Amino acid sequence: MSHFPQHTPESAPEAARARLQSGKDRFGFVPNLYAHLAEAPPALDAYFDITAHYEKTSFDPVERQVVMLAASAENGCEFCMAAHSMMARRMVNAPDAVVDALRARGTLPDPKLQALAEFTRAMVRERGWVSGAPLEAFLAAGYTPRQALEVVLGVTMKTLSNYANHLTGTATNPEFAAEAWTRPA
Repeated sequence: MSHFPQHTPESAPEAARARLQSGKDRFGFVPNLYAHLAEAPPALDAYFDITAHYEKTSFDPVERQVVMLAASAENGCEFCMAAHSMMARRMVNAPDAVVDALRARGTLPDPKLQALAEFTRAMVRERGWVSGAPLEAFLAAGYTPRQALEVVLGVTMKTLSNYANHLTGTATNPEFAAEAWTRPA
């Protein structure tokens, strides 16, 4: 039995109802992450607010999804891998080869995106203590110090959602099921 309710816009605490409805309006359903985060309205607000700030970064939509998928894979988040795989493919038209490589934790066909994925993975693995080769490769690929900090913002967003999903046991919505992903043992 889960200790964490899965809210609807009608059952959620009053302070979370508008955000859940917004999520439902955007996707046509309430993503299960949102349904769980609604139990703590400030957590749901934080996720929405961080997402809005992340969308203002200098990364293009595909690059933003590379960060989301690389961080989620590194954290082993099955829900976020399914959700962001769907968003990457269908909402931002990321090439299948890029999404497939991120899901397999493999090498991306684009060297610049590969540098972004590797830097993101290093940020998660090293808990921010990234210097030397990973940082130099990221910068040599054409990214900037500003963008290194924008990766930190993306990793922050994914840490919130990945950890919340782990804690609550978030199931993958049926709408994301075609992109289901199982974390490696």
